[in-house]
Amino acid sequence: MTSISEPSQPWLPYHVSRRDERMVGVWLFVLSAFVLAMVLVGGLTRLTDSGLSITEWKPLLGAIPPLNSADWAEAFLKYKQIPEYQIVNKGMSLEEFKFIYWWEWGHRFLGRIVGFVFLLPFIFFVATRRLTRDFIVPVSALFLFGGMQGFMGWYMVQSGLSERVDVSQYRLAAHFGLALTIFSWSFWLGLSHWKGTAIRPETGRQVSFAGMLTLFIFLQCLLGALVAGTKAGLSYNTWPLMDGDFIPDGLIEPGTSILINVLENLTTIQFNHRMTAYILLALVLFEFVRRYRTAPGSAETKSARNLFAIVCLQAGVGIATLLYMVPISLGALHQVMSVIVLGFGVFHLHRLRFPIRVSNNIE
Repeated sequence: MTSISEPSQPWLPYHVSRRDERMVGVWLFVLSAFVLAMVLVGGLTRLTDSGLSITEWKPLLGAIPPLNSADWAEAFLKYKQIPEYQIVNKGMSLEEFKFIYWWEWGHRFLGRIVGFVFLLPFIFFVATRRLTRDFIVPVSALFLFGGMQGFMGWYMVQSGLSERVDVSQYRLAAHFGLALTIFSWSFWLGLSHWKGTAIRPETGRQVSFAGMLTLFIFLQCLLGALVAGTKAGLSYNTWPLMDGDFIPDGLIEPGTSILINVLENLTTIQFNHRMTAYILLALVLFEFVRRYRTAPGSAETKSARNLFAIVCLQAGVGIATLLYMVPISLGALHQVMSVIVLGFGVFHLHRLRFPIRVSNNIE
């Protein structure tokens, strides 16, 4: 068999050894885990109202925190100029400011670490020809998404520095959506490298349904971001009824469009998040039951079962988060679990899309 080290081979090979392929897969799984950690820290930053404590965006020098009393006084003075301090936190002590500053600084610093977790191994894998031509562009897209995510993070923070005391729910949803995209894509590529080269991708209604399920999970996550961005979870803290009714009054405010109510009306935002959760639960139950009836012991049935189980668990956490009026612990758990649910959806879709693998790589 031809060796990838022969001069006749192009710079990037079509096939690599199984060991190298799995090495790339592990790297992409680690990257996915770092993105998950970013979501957790970002959620804690939001829940502790720390996201606006750093009022400047310095991609390089911003990695250095205040080092002395003068630096802290300057950072605190800048924070005092924004509406959040003047309206919400007026009279805050320097020690209280340091608490929220460190949360935001930690979130941004972790983002920089994620950039290195991608870039350094990527350079190594390309330089040592452990990444194939088929994957160079898909993997490179992660770097583009990462850059967009950094900019969107600042664009989101910027929305709360002048006229608002919090960030725009639209920008928060976009920021979270990019994080979900990076996580899903890196996890998908990791699965592709770990499992090996596909004989052929499967198509058909079953794969399409699994893809629709994954997109629906993604949509539900974005609706959750709207709930978080508008603090809609602090209203109607009962379940299963909202203000004594399953369908509450006030879903459509007079004189406003349906779209505005969907995006800005607290009642509608929470109602939609509840309804899509019920629909998602029904869809994943249908997927599991259908597969169990035809092939109860198959790998596809097991992944459908696991997806149903994690959706049930997430629903329980969501209900508890609502009933206890979004404590920091449950709020952060609910947010990070939404990404985990999406990961289970991606895994199930990948298993259906590429059910058969062959090790036809160079050893």
